[in-house]
Amino acid sequence: MNVIKYFSPLLKEKKFIEDLPVVIRVRNFDEAAAKEFSEQMSLAQNTGQPVVPIIIDSYGGQVYSLMSMISDIRHSKVDVATIVQGKAMSCGALLFSFGKEGMRYMDPDATLMIHDVSSMRLGKVEEIKASAEETERLNKKVYRMMAKNCGHSEDYFLDIVHQKSHADWFLGTPEARKHNLANYDHIPTFKITTKVEFDFG
Repeated sequence: MNVIKYFSPLLKEKKFIEDLPVVIRVRNFDEAAAKEFSEQMSLAQNTGQPVVPIIIDSYGGQVYSLMSMISDIRHSKVDVATIVQGKAMSCGALLFSFGKEGMRYMDPDATLMIHDVSSMRLGKVEEIKASAEETERLNKKVYRMMAKNCGHSEDYFLDIVHQKSHADWFLGTPEARKHNLANYDHIPTFKITTKVEFDFG
């Protein structure tokens, strides 16, 4: 018996069968969120699903937790689709860019925000200097990763942010599409099919 279920990612639906394809929601970027993300990505490798949808609605968070999530995506055997519902700011915007080309979706009313990596390190002069150097390294790294994901030259986003005097850069869906961050201006509907067997013996 085949059970076919249609649902919108705007709805917070629970898995009704253990082997149902995995849909990942990202709201936070911290150690707990990165751990849960890794567990969900691992599960998604074994469901037989052709795509892992990652729904992002986040103000951002810790860049090292983001890097852990990126590593999980890069090692995934299953294609990843990223979907912005509401907002994808800071770490959220970069994670969004890791959806496979042609699989990055934004709601028409959603917002991206891109900005420099920040550091709040206090301490001795040498410690502050080391933190500043690490922040600069990460800053270049994340902008160049985003540029590569979107098919641009490596300093494409670095140059734009520099032109904006490194202020927060907010993008609506049309502008995100202009820079090839978003491929589509809608949220997709997923069709999930699973086989259910009953034993009345």
